[in-house]
Parts: sequence; C-alpha cells; structure tokens
Amino acid sequence: MKTLAVLNVSQLVTLAGPKRPRVGPELAELGVIHAGGMLLRDGVIAATGSSDAIEKQAPGDTAVIDAGGRLVLPGFVDAHTQPLFAGDRVDEFELRARGASYEEIAASGGGIRATVRKTRAASPEEPAEQALKHAGWFLRCGTTTIEAKSGYGLSLKDEMKMLRVIRAISARTPLELVPTFLGAHAIPEEWGDSPARYVREVINSMLPAVAAEGLAEYSDIFCERGYFNIETSREVMSAAKRQGLRLRMHVDQLTNSGGAVLAAELGAVTADHLEQTEGDGITALKHGNVQPVLLPSSVYALGKTRYPRARDMIDAGLAVILATDFNPGSSPTPSIPMILSLATTQMKMTPAEGVTATTINAAYSLGRGERIGSLEVGKLANFSIFDCEDYREVAYYFGIPQTRAVYVRGEEVFSGG
Repeated sequence: MKTLAVLNVSQLVTLAGPKRPRVGPELAELGVIHAGGMLLRDGVIAATGSSDAIEKQAPGDTAVIDAGGRLVLPGFVDAHTQPLFAGDRVDEFELRARGASYEEIAASGGGIRATVRKTRAASPEEPAEQALKHAGWFLRCGTTTIEAKSGYGLSLKDEMKMLRVIRAISARTPLELVPTFLGAHAIPEEWGDSPARYVREVINSMLPAVAAEGLAEYSDIFCERGYFNIETSREVMSAAKRQGLRLRMHVDQLTNSGGAVLAAELGAVTADHLEQTEGDGITALKHGNVQPVLLPSSVYALGKTRYPRARDMIDAGLAVILATDFNPGSSPTPSIPMILSLATTQMKMTPAEGVTATTINAAYSLGRGERIGSLEVGKLANFSIFDCEDYREVAYYFGIPQTRAVYVRGEEVFSGG
C-alpha cells in the first residue's frame, strides 16, 4: 500500500460538507484547515487535519509531499468544455476586434460551421493530438476532470468518430473526460436547405447509435435563434432521454428564448450560459432542480457586456457552477483561475463561492460528487498546490500561472517547478 502525507499546507481547502451540491450561504463554506495536511493511501484520501496531526499518524515508510506553506485546493472540475477540434478561429478573433459580431460571422459561413469544416478535413490523428495538448493545458491550470462535448462533426460518422476519440484519449491522459453528445450544435452546411431532415437524422440515427455504443453520458443542444428553437429542442432532448442520456443544454446565450424554462420542463441536469435569462427562467430552474452552468469567459471573449445574473441565482437557492466553455470560437481558454477572476469582478461572486462552483458543485453535475470535488476521507486524491497562501489569491492575481503541482489519484501529473 502506497502512503503519502501532504504536509505544511497554509490553507487546505477541503469543501467538507453535505453530500450534495451547495446552495445559498453554503457556497461560501469551504471547510478550510489552516496549517493543514492530508494522509493518502493508494490514491485515496485517508485523513485530513492539522499538518502536525497528520505527520504523527503517518506510518514510518510514508512519503512526504511538503507544500511549503502553500495553498491546496481540490482539483477543479470543468463542467462545460469542447476540447476536440481541428484548427482554430484566430481569423474570427481579429474580425471581432474590427467590429464584426459573433452572429454576423456565423451568418457569413464562419463560427461553428468553420470548425466543422476543419475538423472533418483533418487527418484522423490531428484532432486527437490537439485534444491531448488541450488536456495538458487543463492540468496545468489545476483542472483534473472535464466534461467533454462533441459537436464539431455534425454527421453520424464524424460525431461517432469524435466520441470514440474522447474515449480513446481518456486512456492517454490523467485528466478525466466525461463525454457529452452535441450533435445538435448547429445545422451543418449540407443540410442547410432542410434543417428538419437534419433534426430527424439526429433523432433517428445519431442518438440511437451513440446510446448503443455507450459513447456518451449526456446529450446537449444549442437552443438558440438561428440554431435549434424551443420546439425542436424539446423534440431532440426528449428523444435523448428516451435513449437513456441525461441532459445538459446551451440556453439563453444570445437571446432570451425561454431555454431555461425548457431545461426545467425537461428535467435537464444543467442549463448552461444563461446570459439573457430573466427572473422567470431563474424561478423555473429552481423549481426544476436544474444546476446553472455560468460561462463568463464566453461573454468576455466575444466582447459582450451582459453576464449571467449570478447573484440572483445564488439568492434563489440555485447550486451555481462556473466553467470555461473552452472552445475555438467563443472561449479559447482552459483556465479556471481566469474564470474565478471574471466571476469575482464581473458577476460579483465572492472568491469562496467561485471555488465551490468550480469543484464540488461541478462534480455533482457530472454525477461524480461522491468521489471528487472535495478533499474528504474516501475521495480520490485529486488536488493542486498553488504558489500562494490564501485561496482568494487564485482569482486576485489574474493572468499569472500560480499552479505549483497537480495530483491525480495521489500521483503528480504536472509540476510547475
């Protein structure tokens, strides 16, 4: 049995608490142990407490990880990413700087469809190798689990290929990937004249094939004007439920179309984006027990100014989540520390609320709250050591890499020196 002791931690942020997502004032309750430590056995947390107490109870052959008076956080859990694609959209980044909007670029053939073209044209190896590079980026930022969507294939063959690649690269990286099918991301160019036929393709061909091969745990859809409207989204997501997939939904990003209300009606696990959601949508999410996934970096990267109403959602008792929305078009960042900074400065979430929203709450949204998302006895030893003493510094010092080391199941998977 391999035993490790993590000692001399300035703040061991455990997130110890109720075995469910945290709401209201609970979002600020981090379970901090000052001058803390952990005992790990075979990649699982065996004890937490003061550094002195952990050192005394450690067996004689215990290896020691000396945190050197630094901060230790649970590994971040990123509950909304699209890490598998070919190429980039740097040209669109410049177009937006010159005044073009996301919607204008999409209407002219750019946006999601541009990445679909590049991904389809790529060699079989290119998206996988690029995704592995992205996995390394996530780990360097302190993230140890991500939700990974497809959505840049938009055909039966290419969506299945993407999901199979997500499965394959999971064995090649210590980063845990949770697969989500996003075939209803946009209407592909070859179906542009008959979007209803593409919807039938998603429902009758893609969803059954994905479910039969067990390639995804969740199904998602871009419920938005110009993409999939309320009626179509209801039809597609209902079909996904019949196939045994749980639901996550892109809603109310560009317009308030009633997507949050639909997510509640359908019993979705999460409703993501919510930049345009008003009070009725927030009330519906609460009644439907839907977790909101807020993506401030997509607002920032698109040069917009309307952020989700995070404070209203917290006050309503919602178990808020923060995520990167990592993708090549609207949010090319894998950095949860950047998200924490945006959440604090632009949405007036406290640093403590941000930590909860990127760890334990995100873990529960992915069905993994019983084994990751907090540093408690019996959970996996997924954690990061940061070059600071106080958890608030992670959001405070933005744009600076502070990750000292990252551990997955007690094994070091990244070292920043």
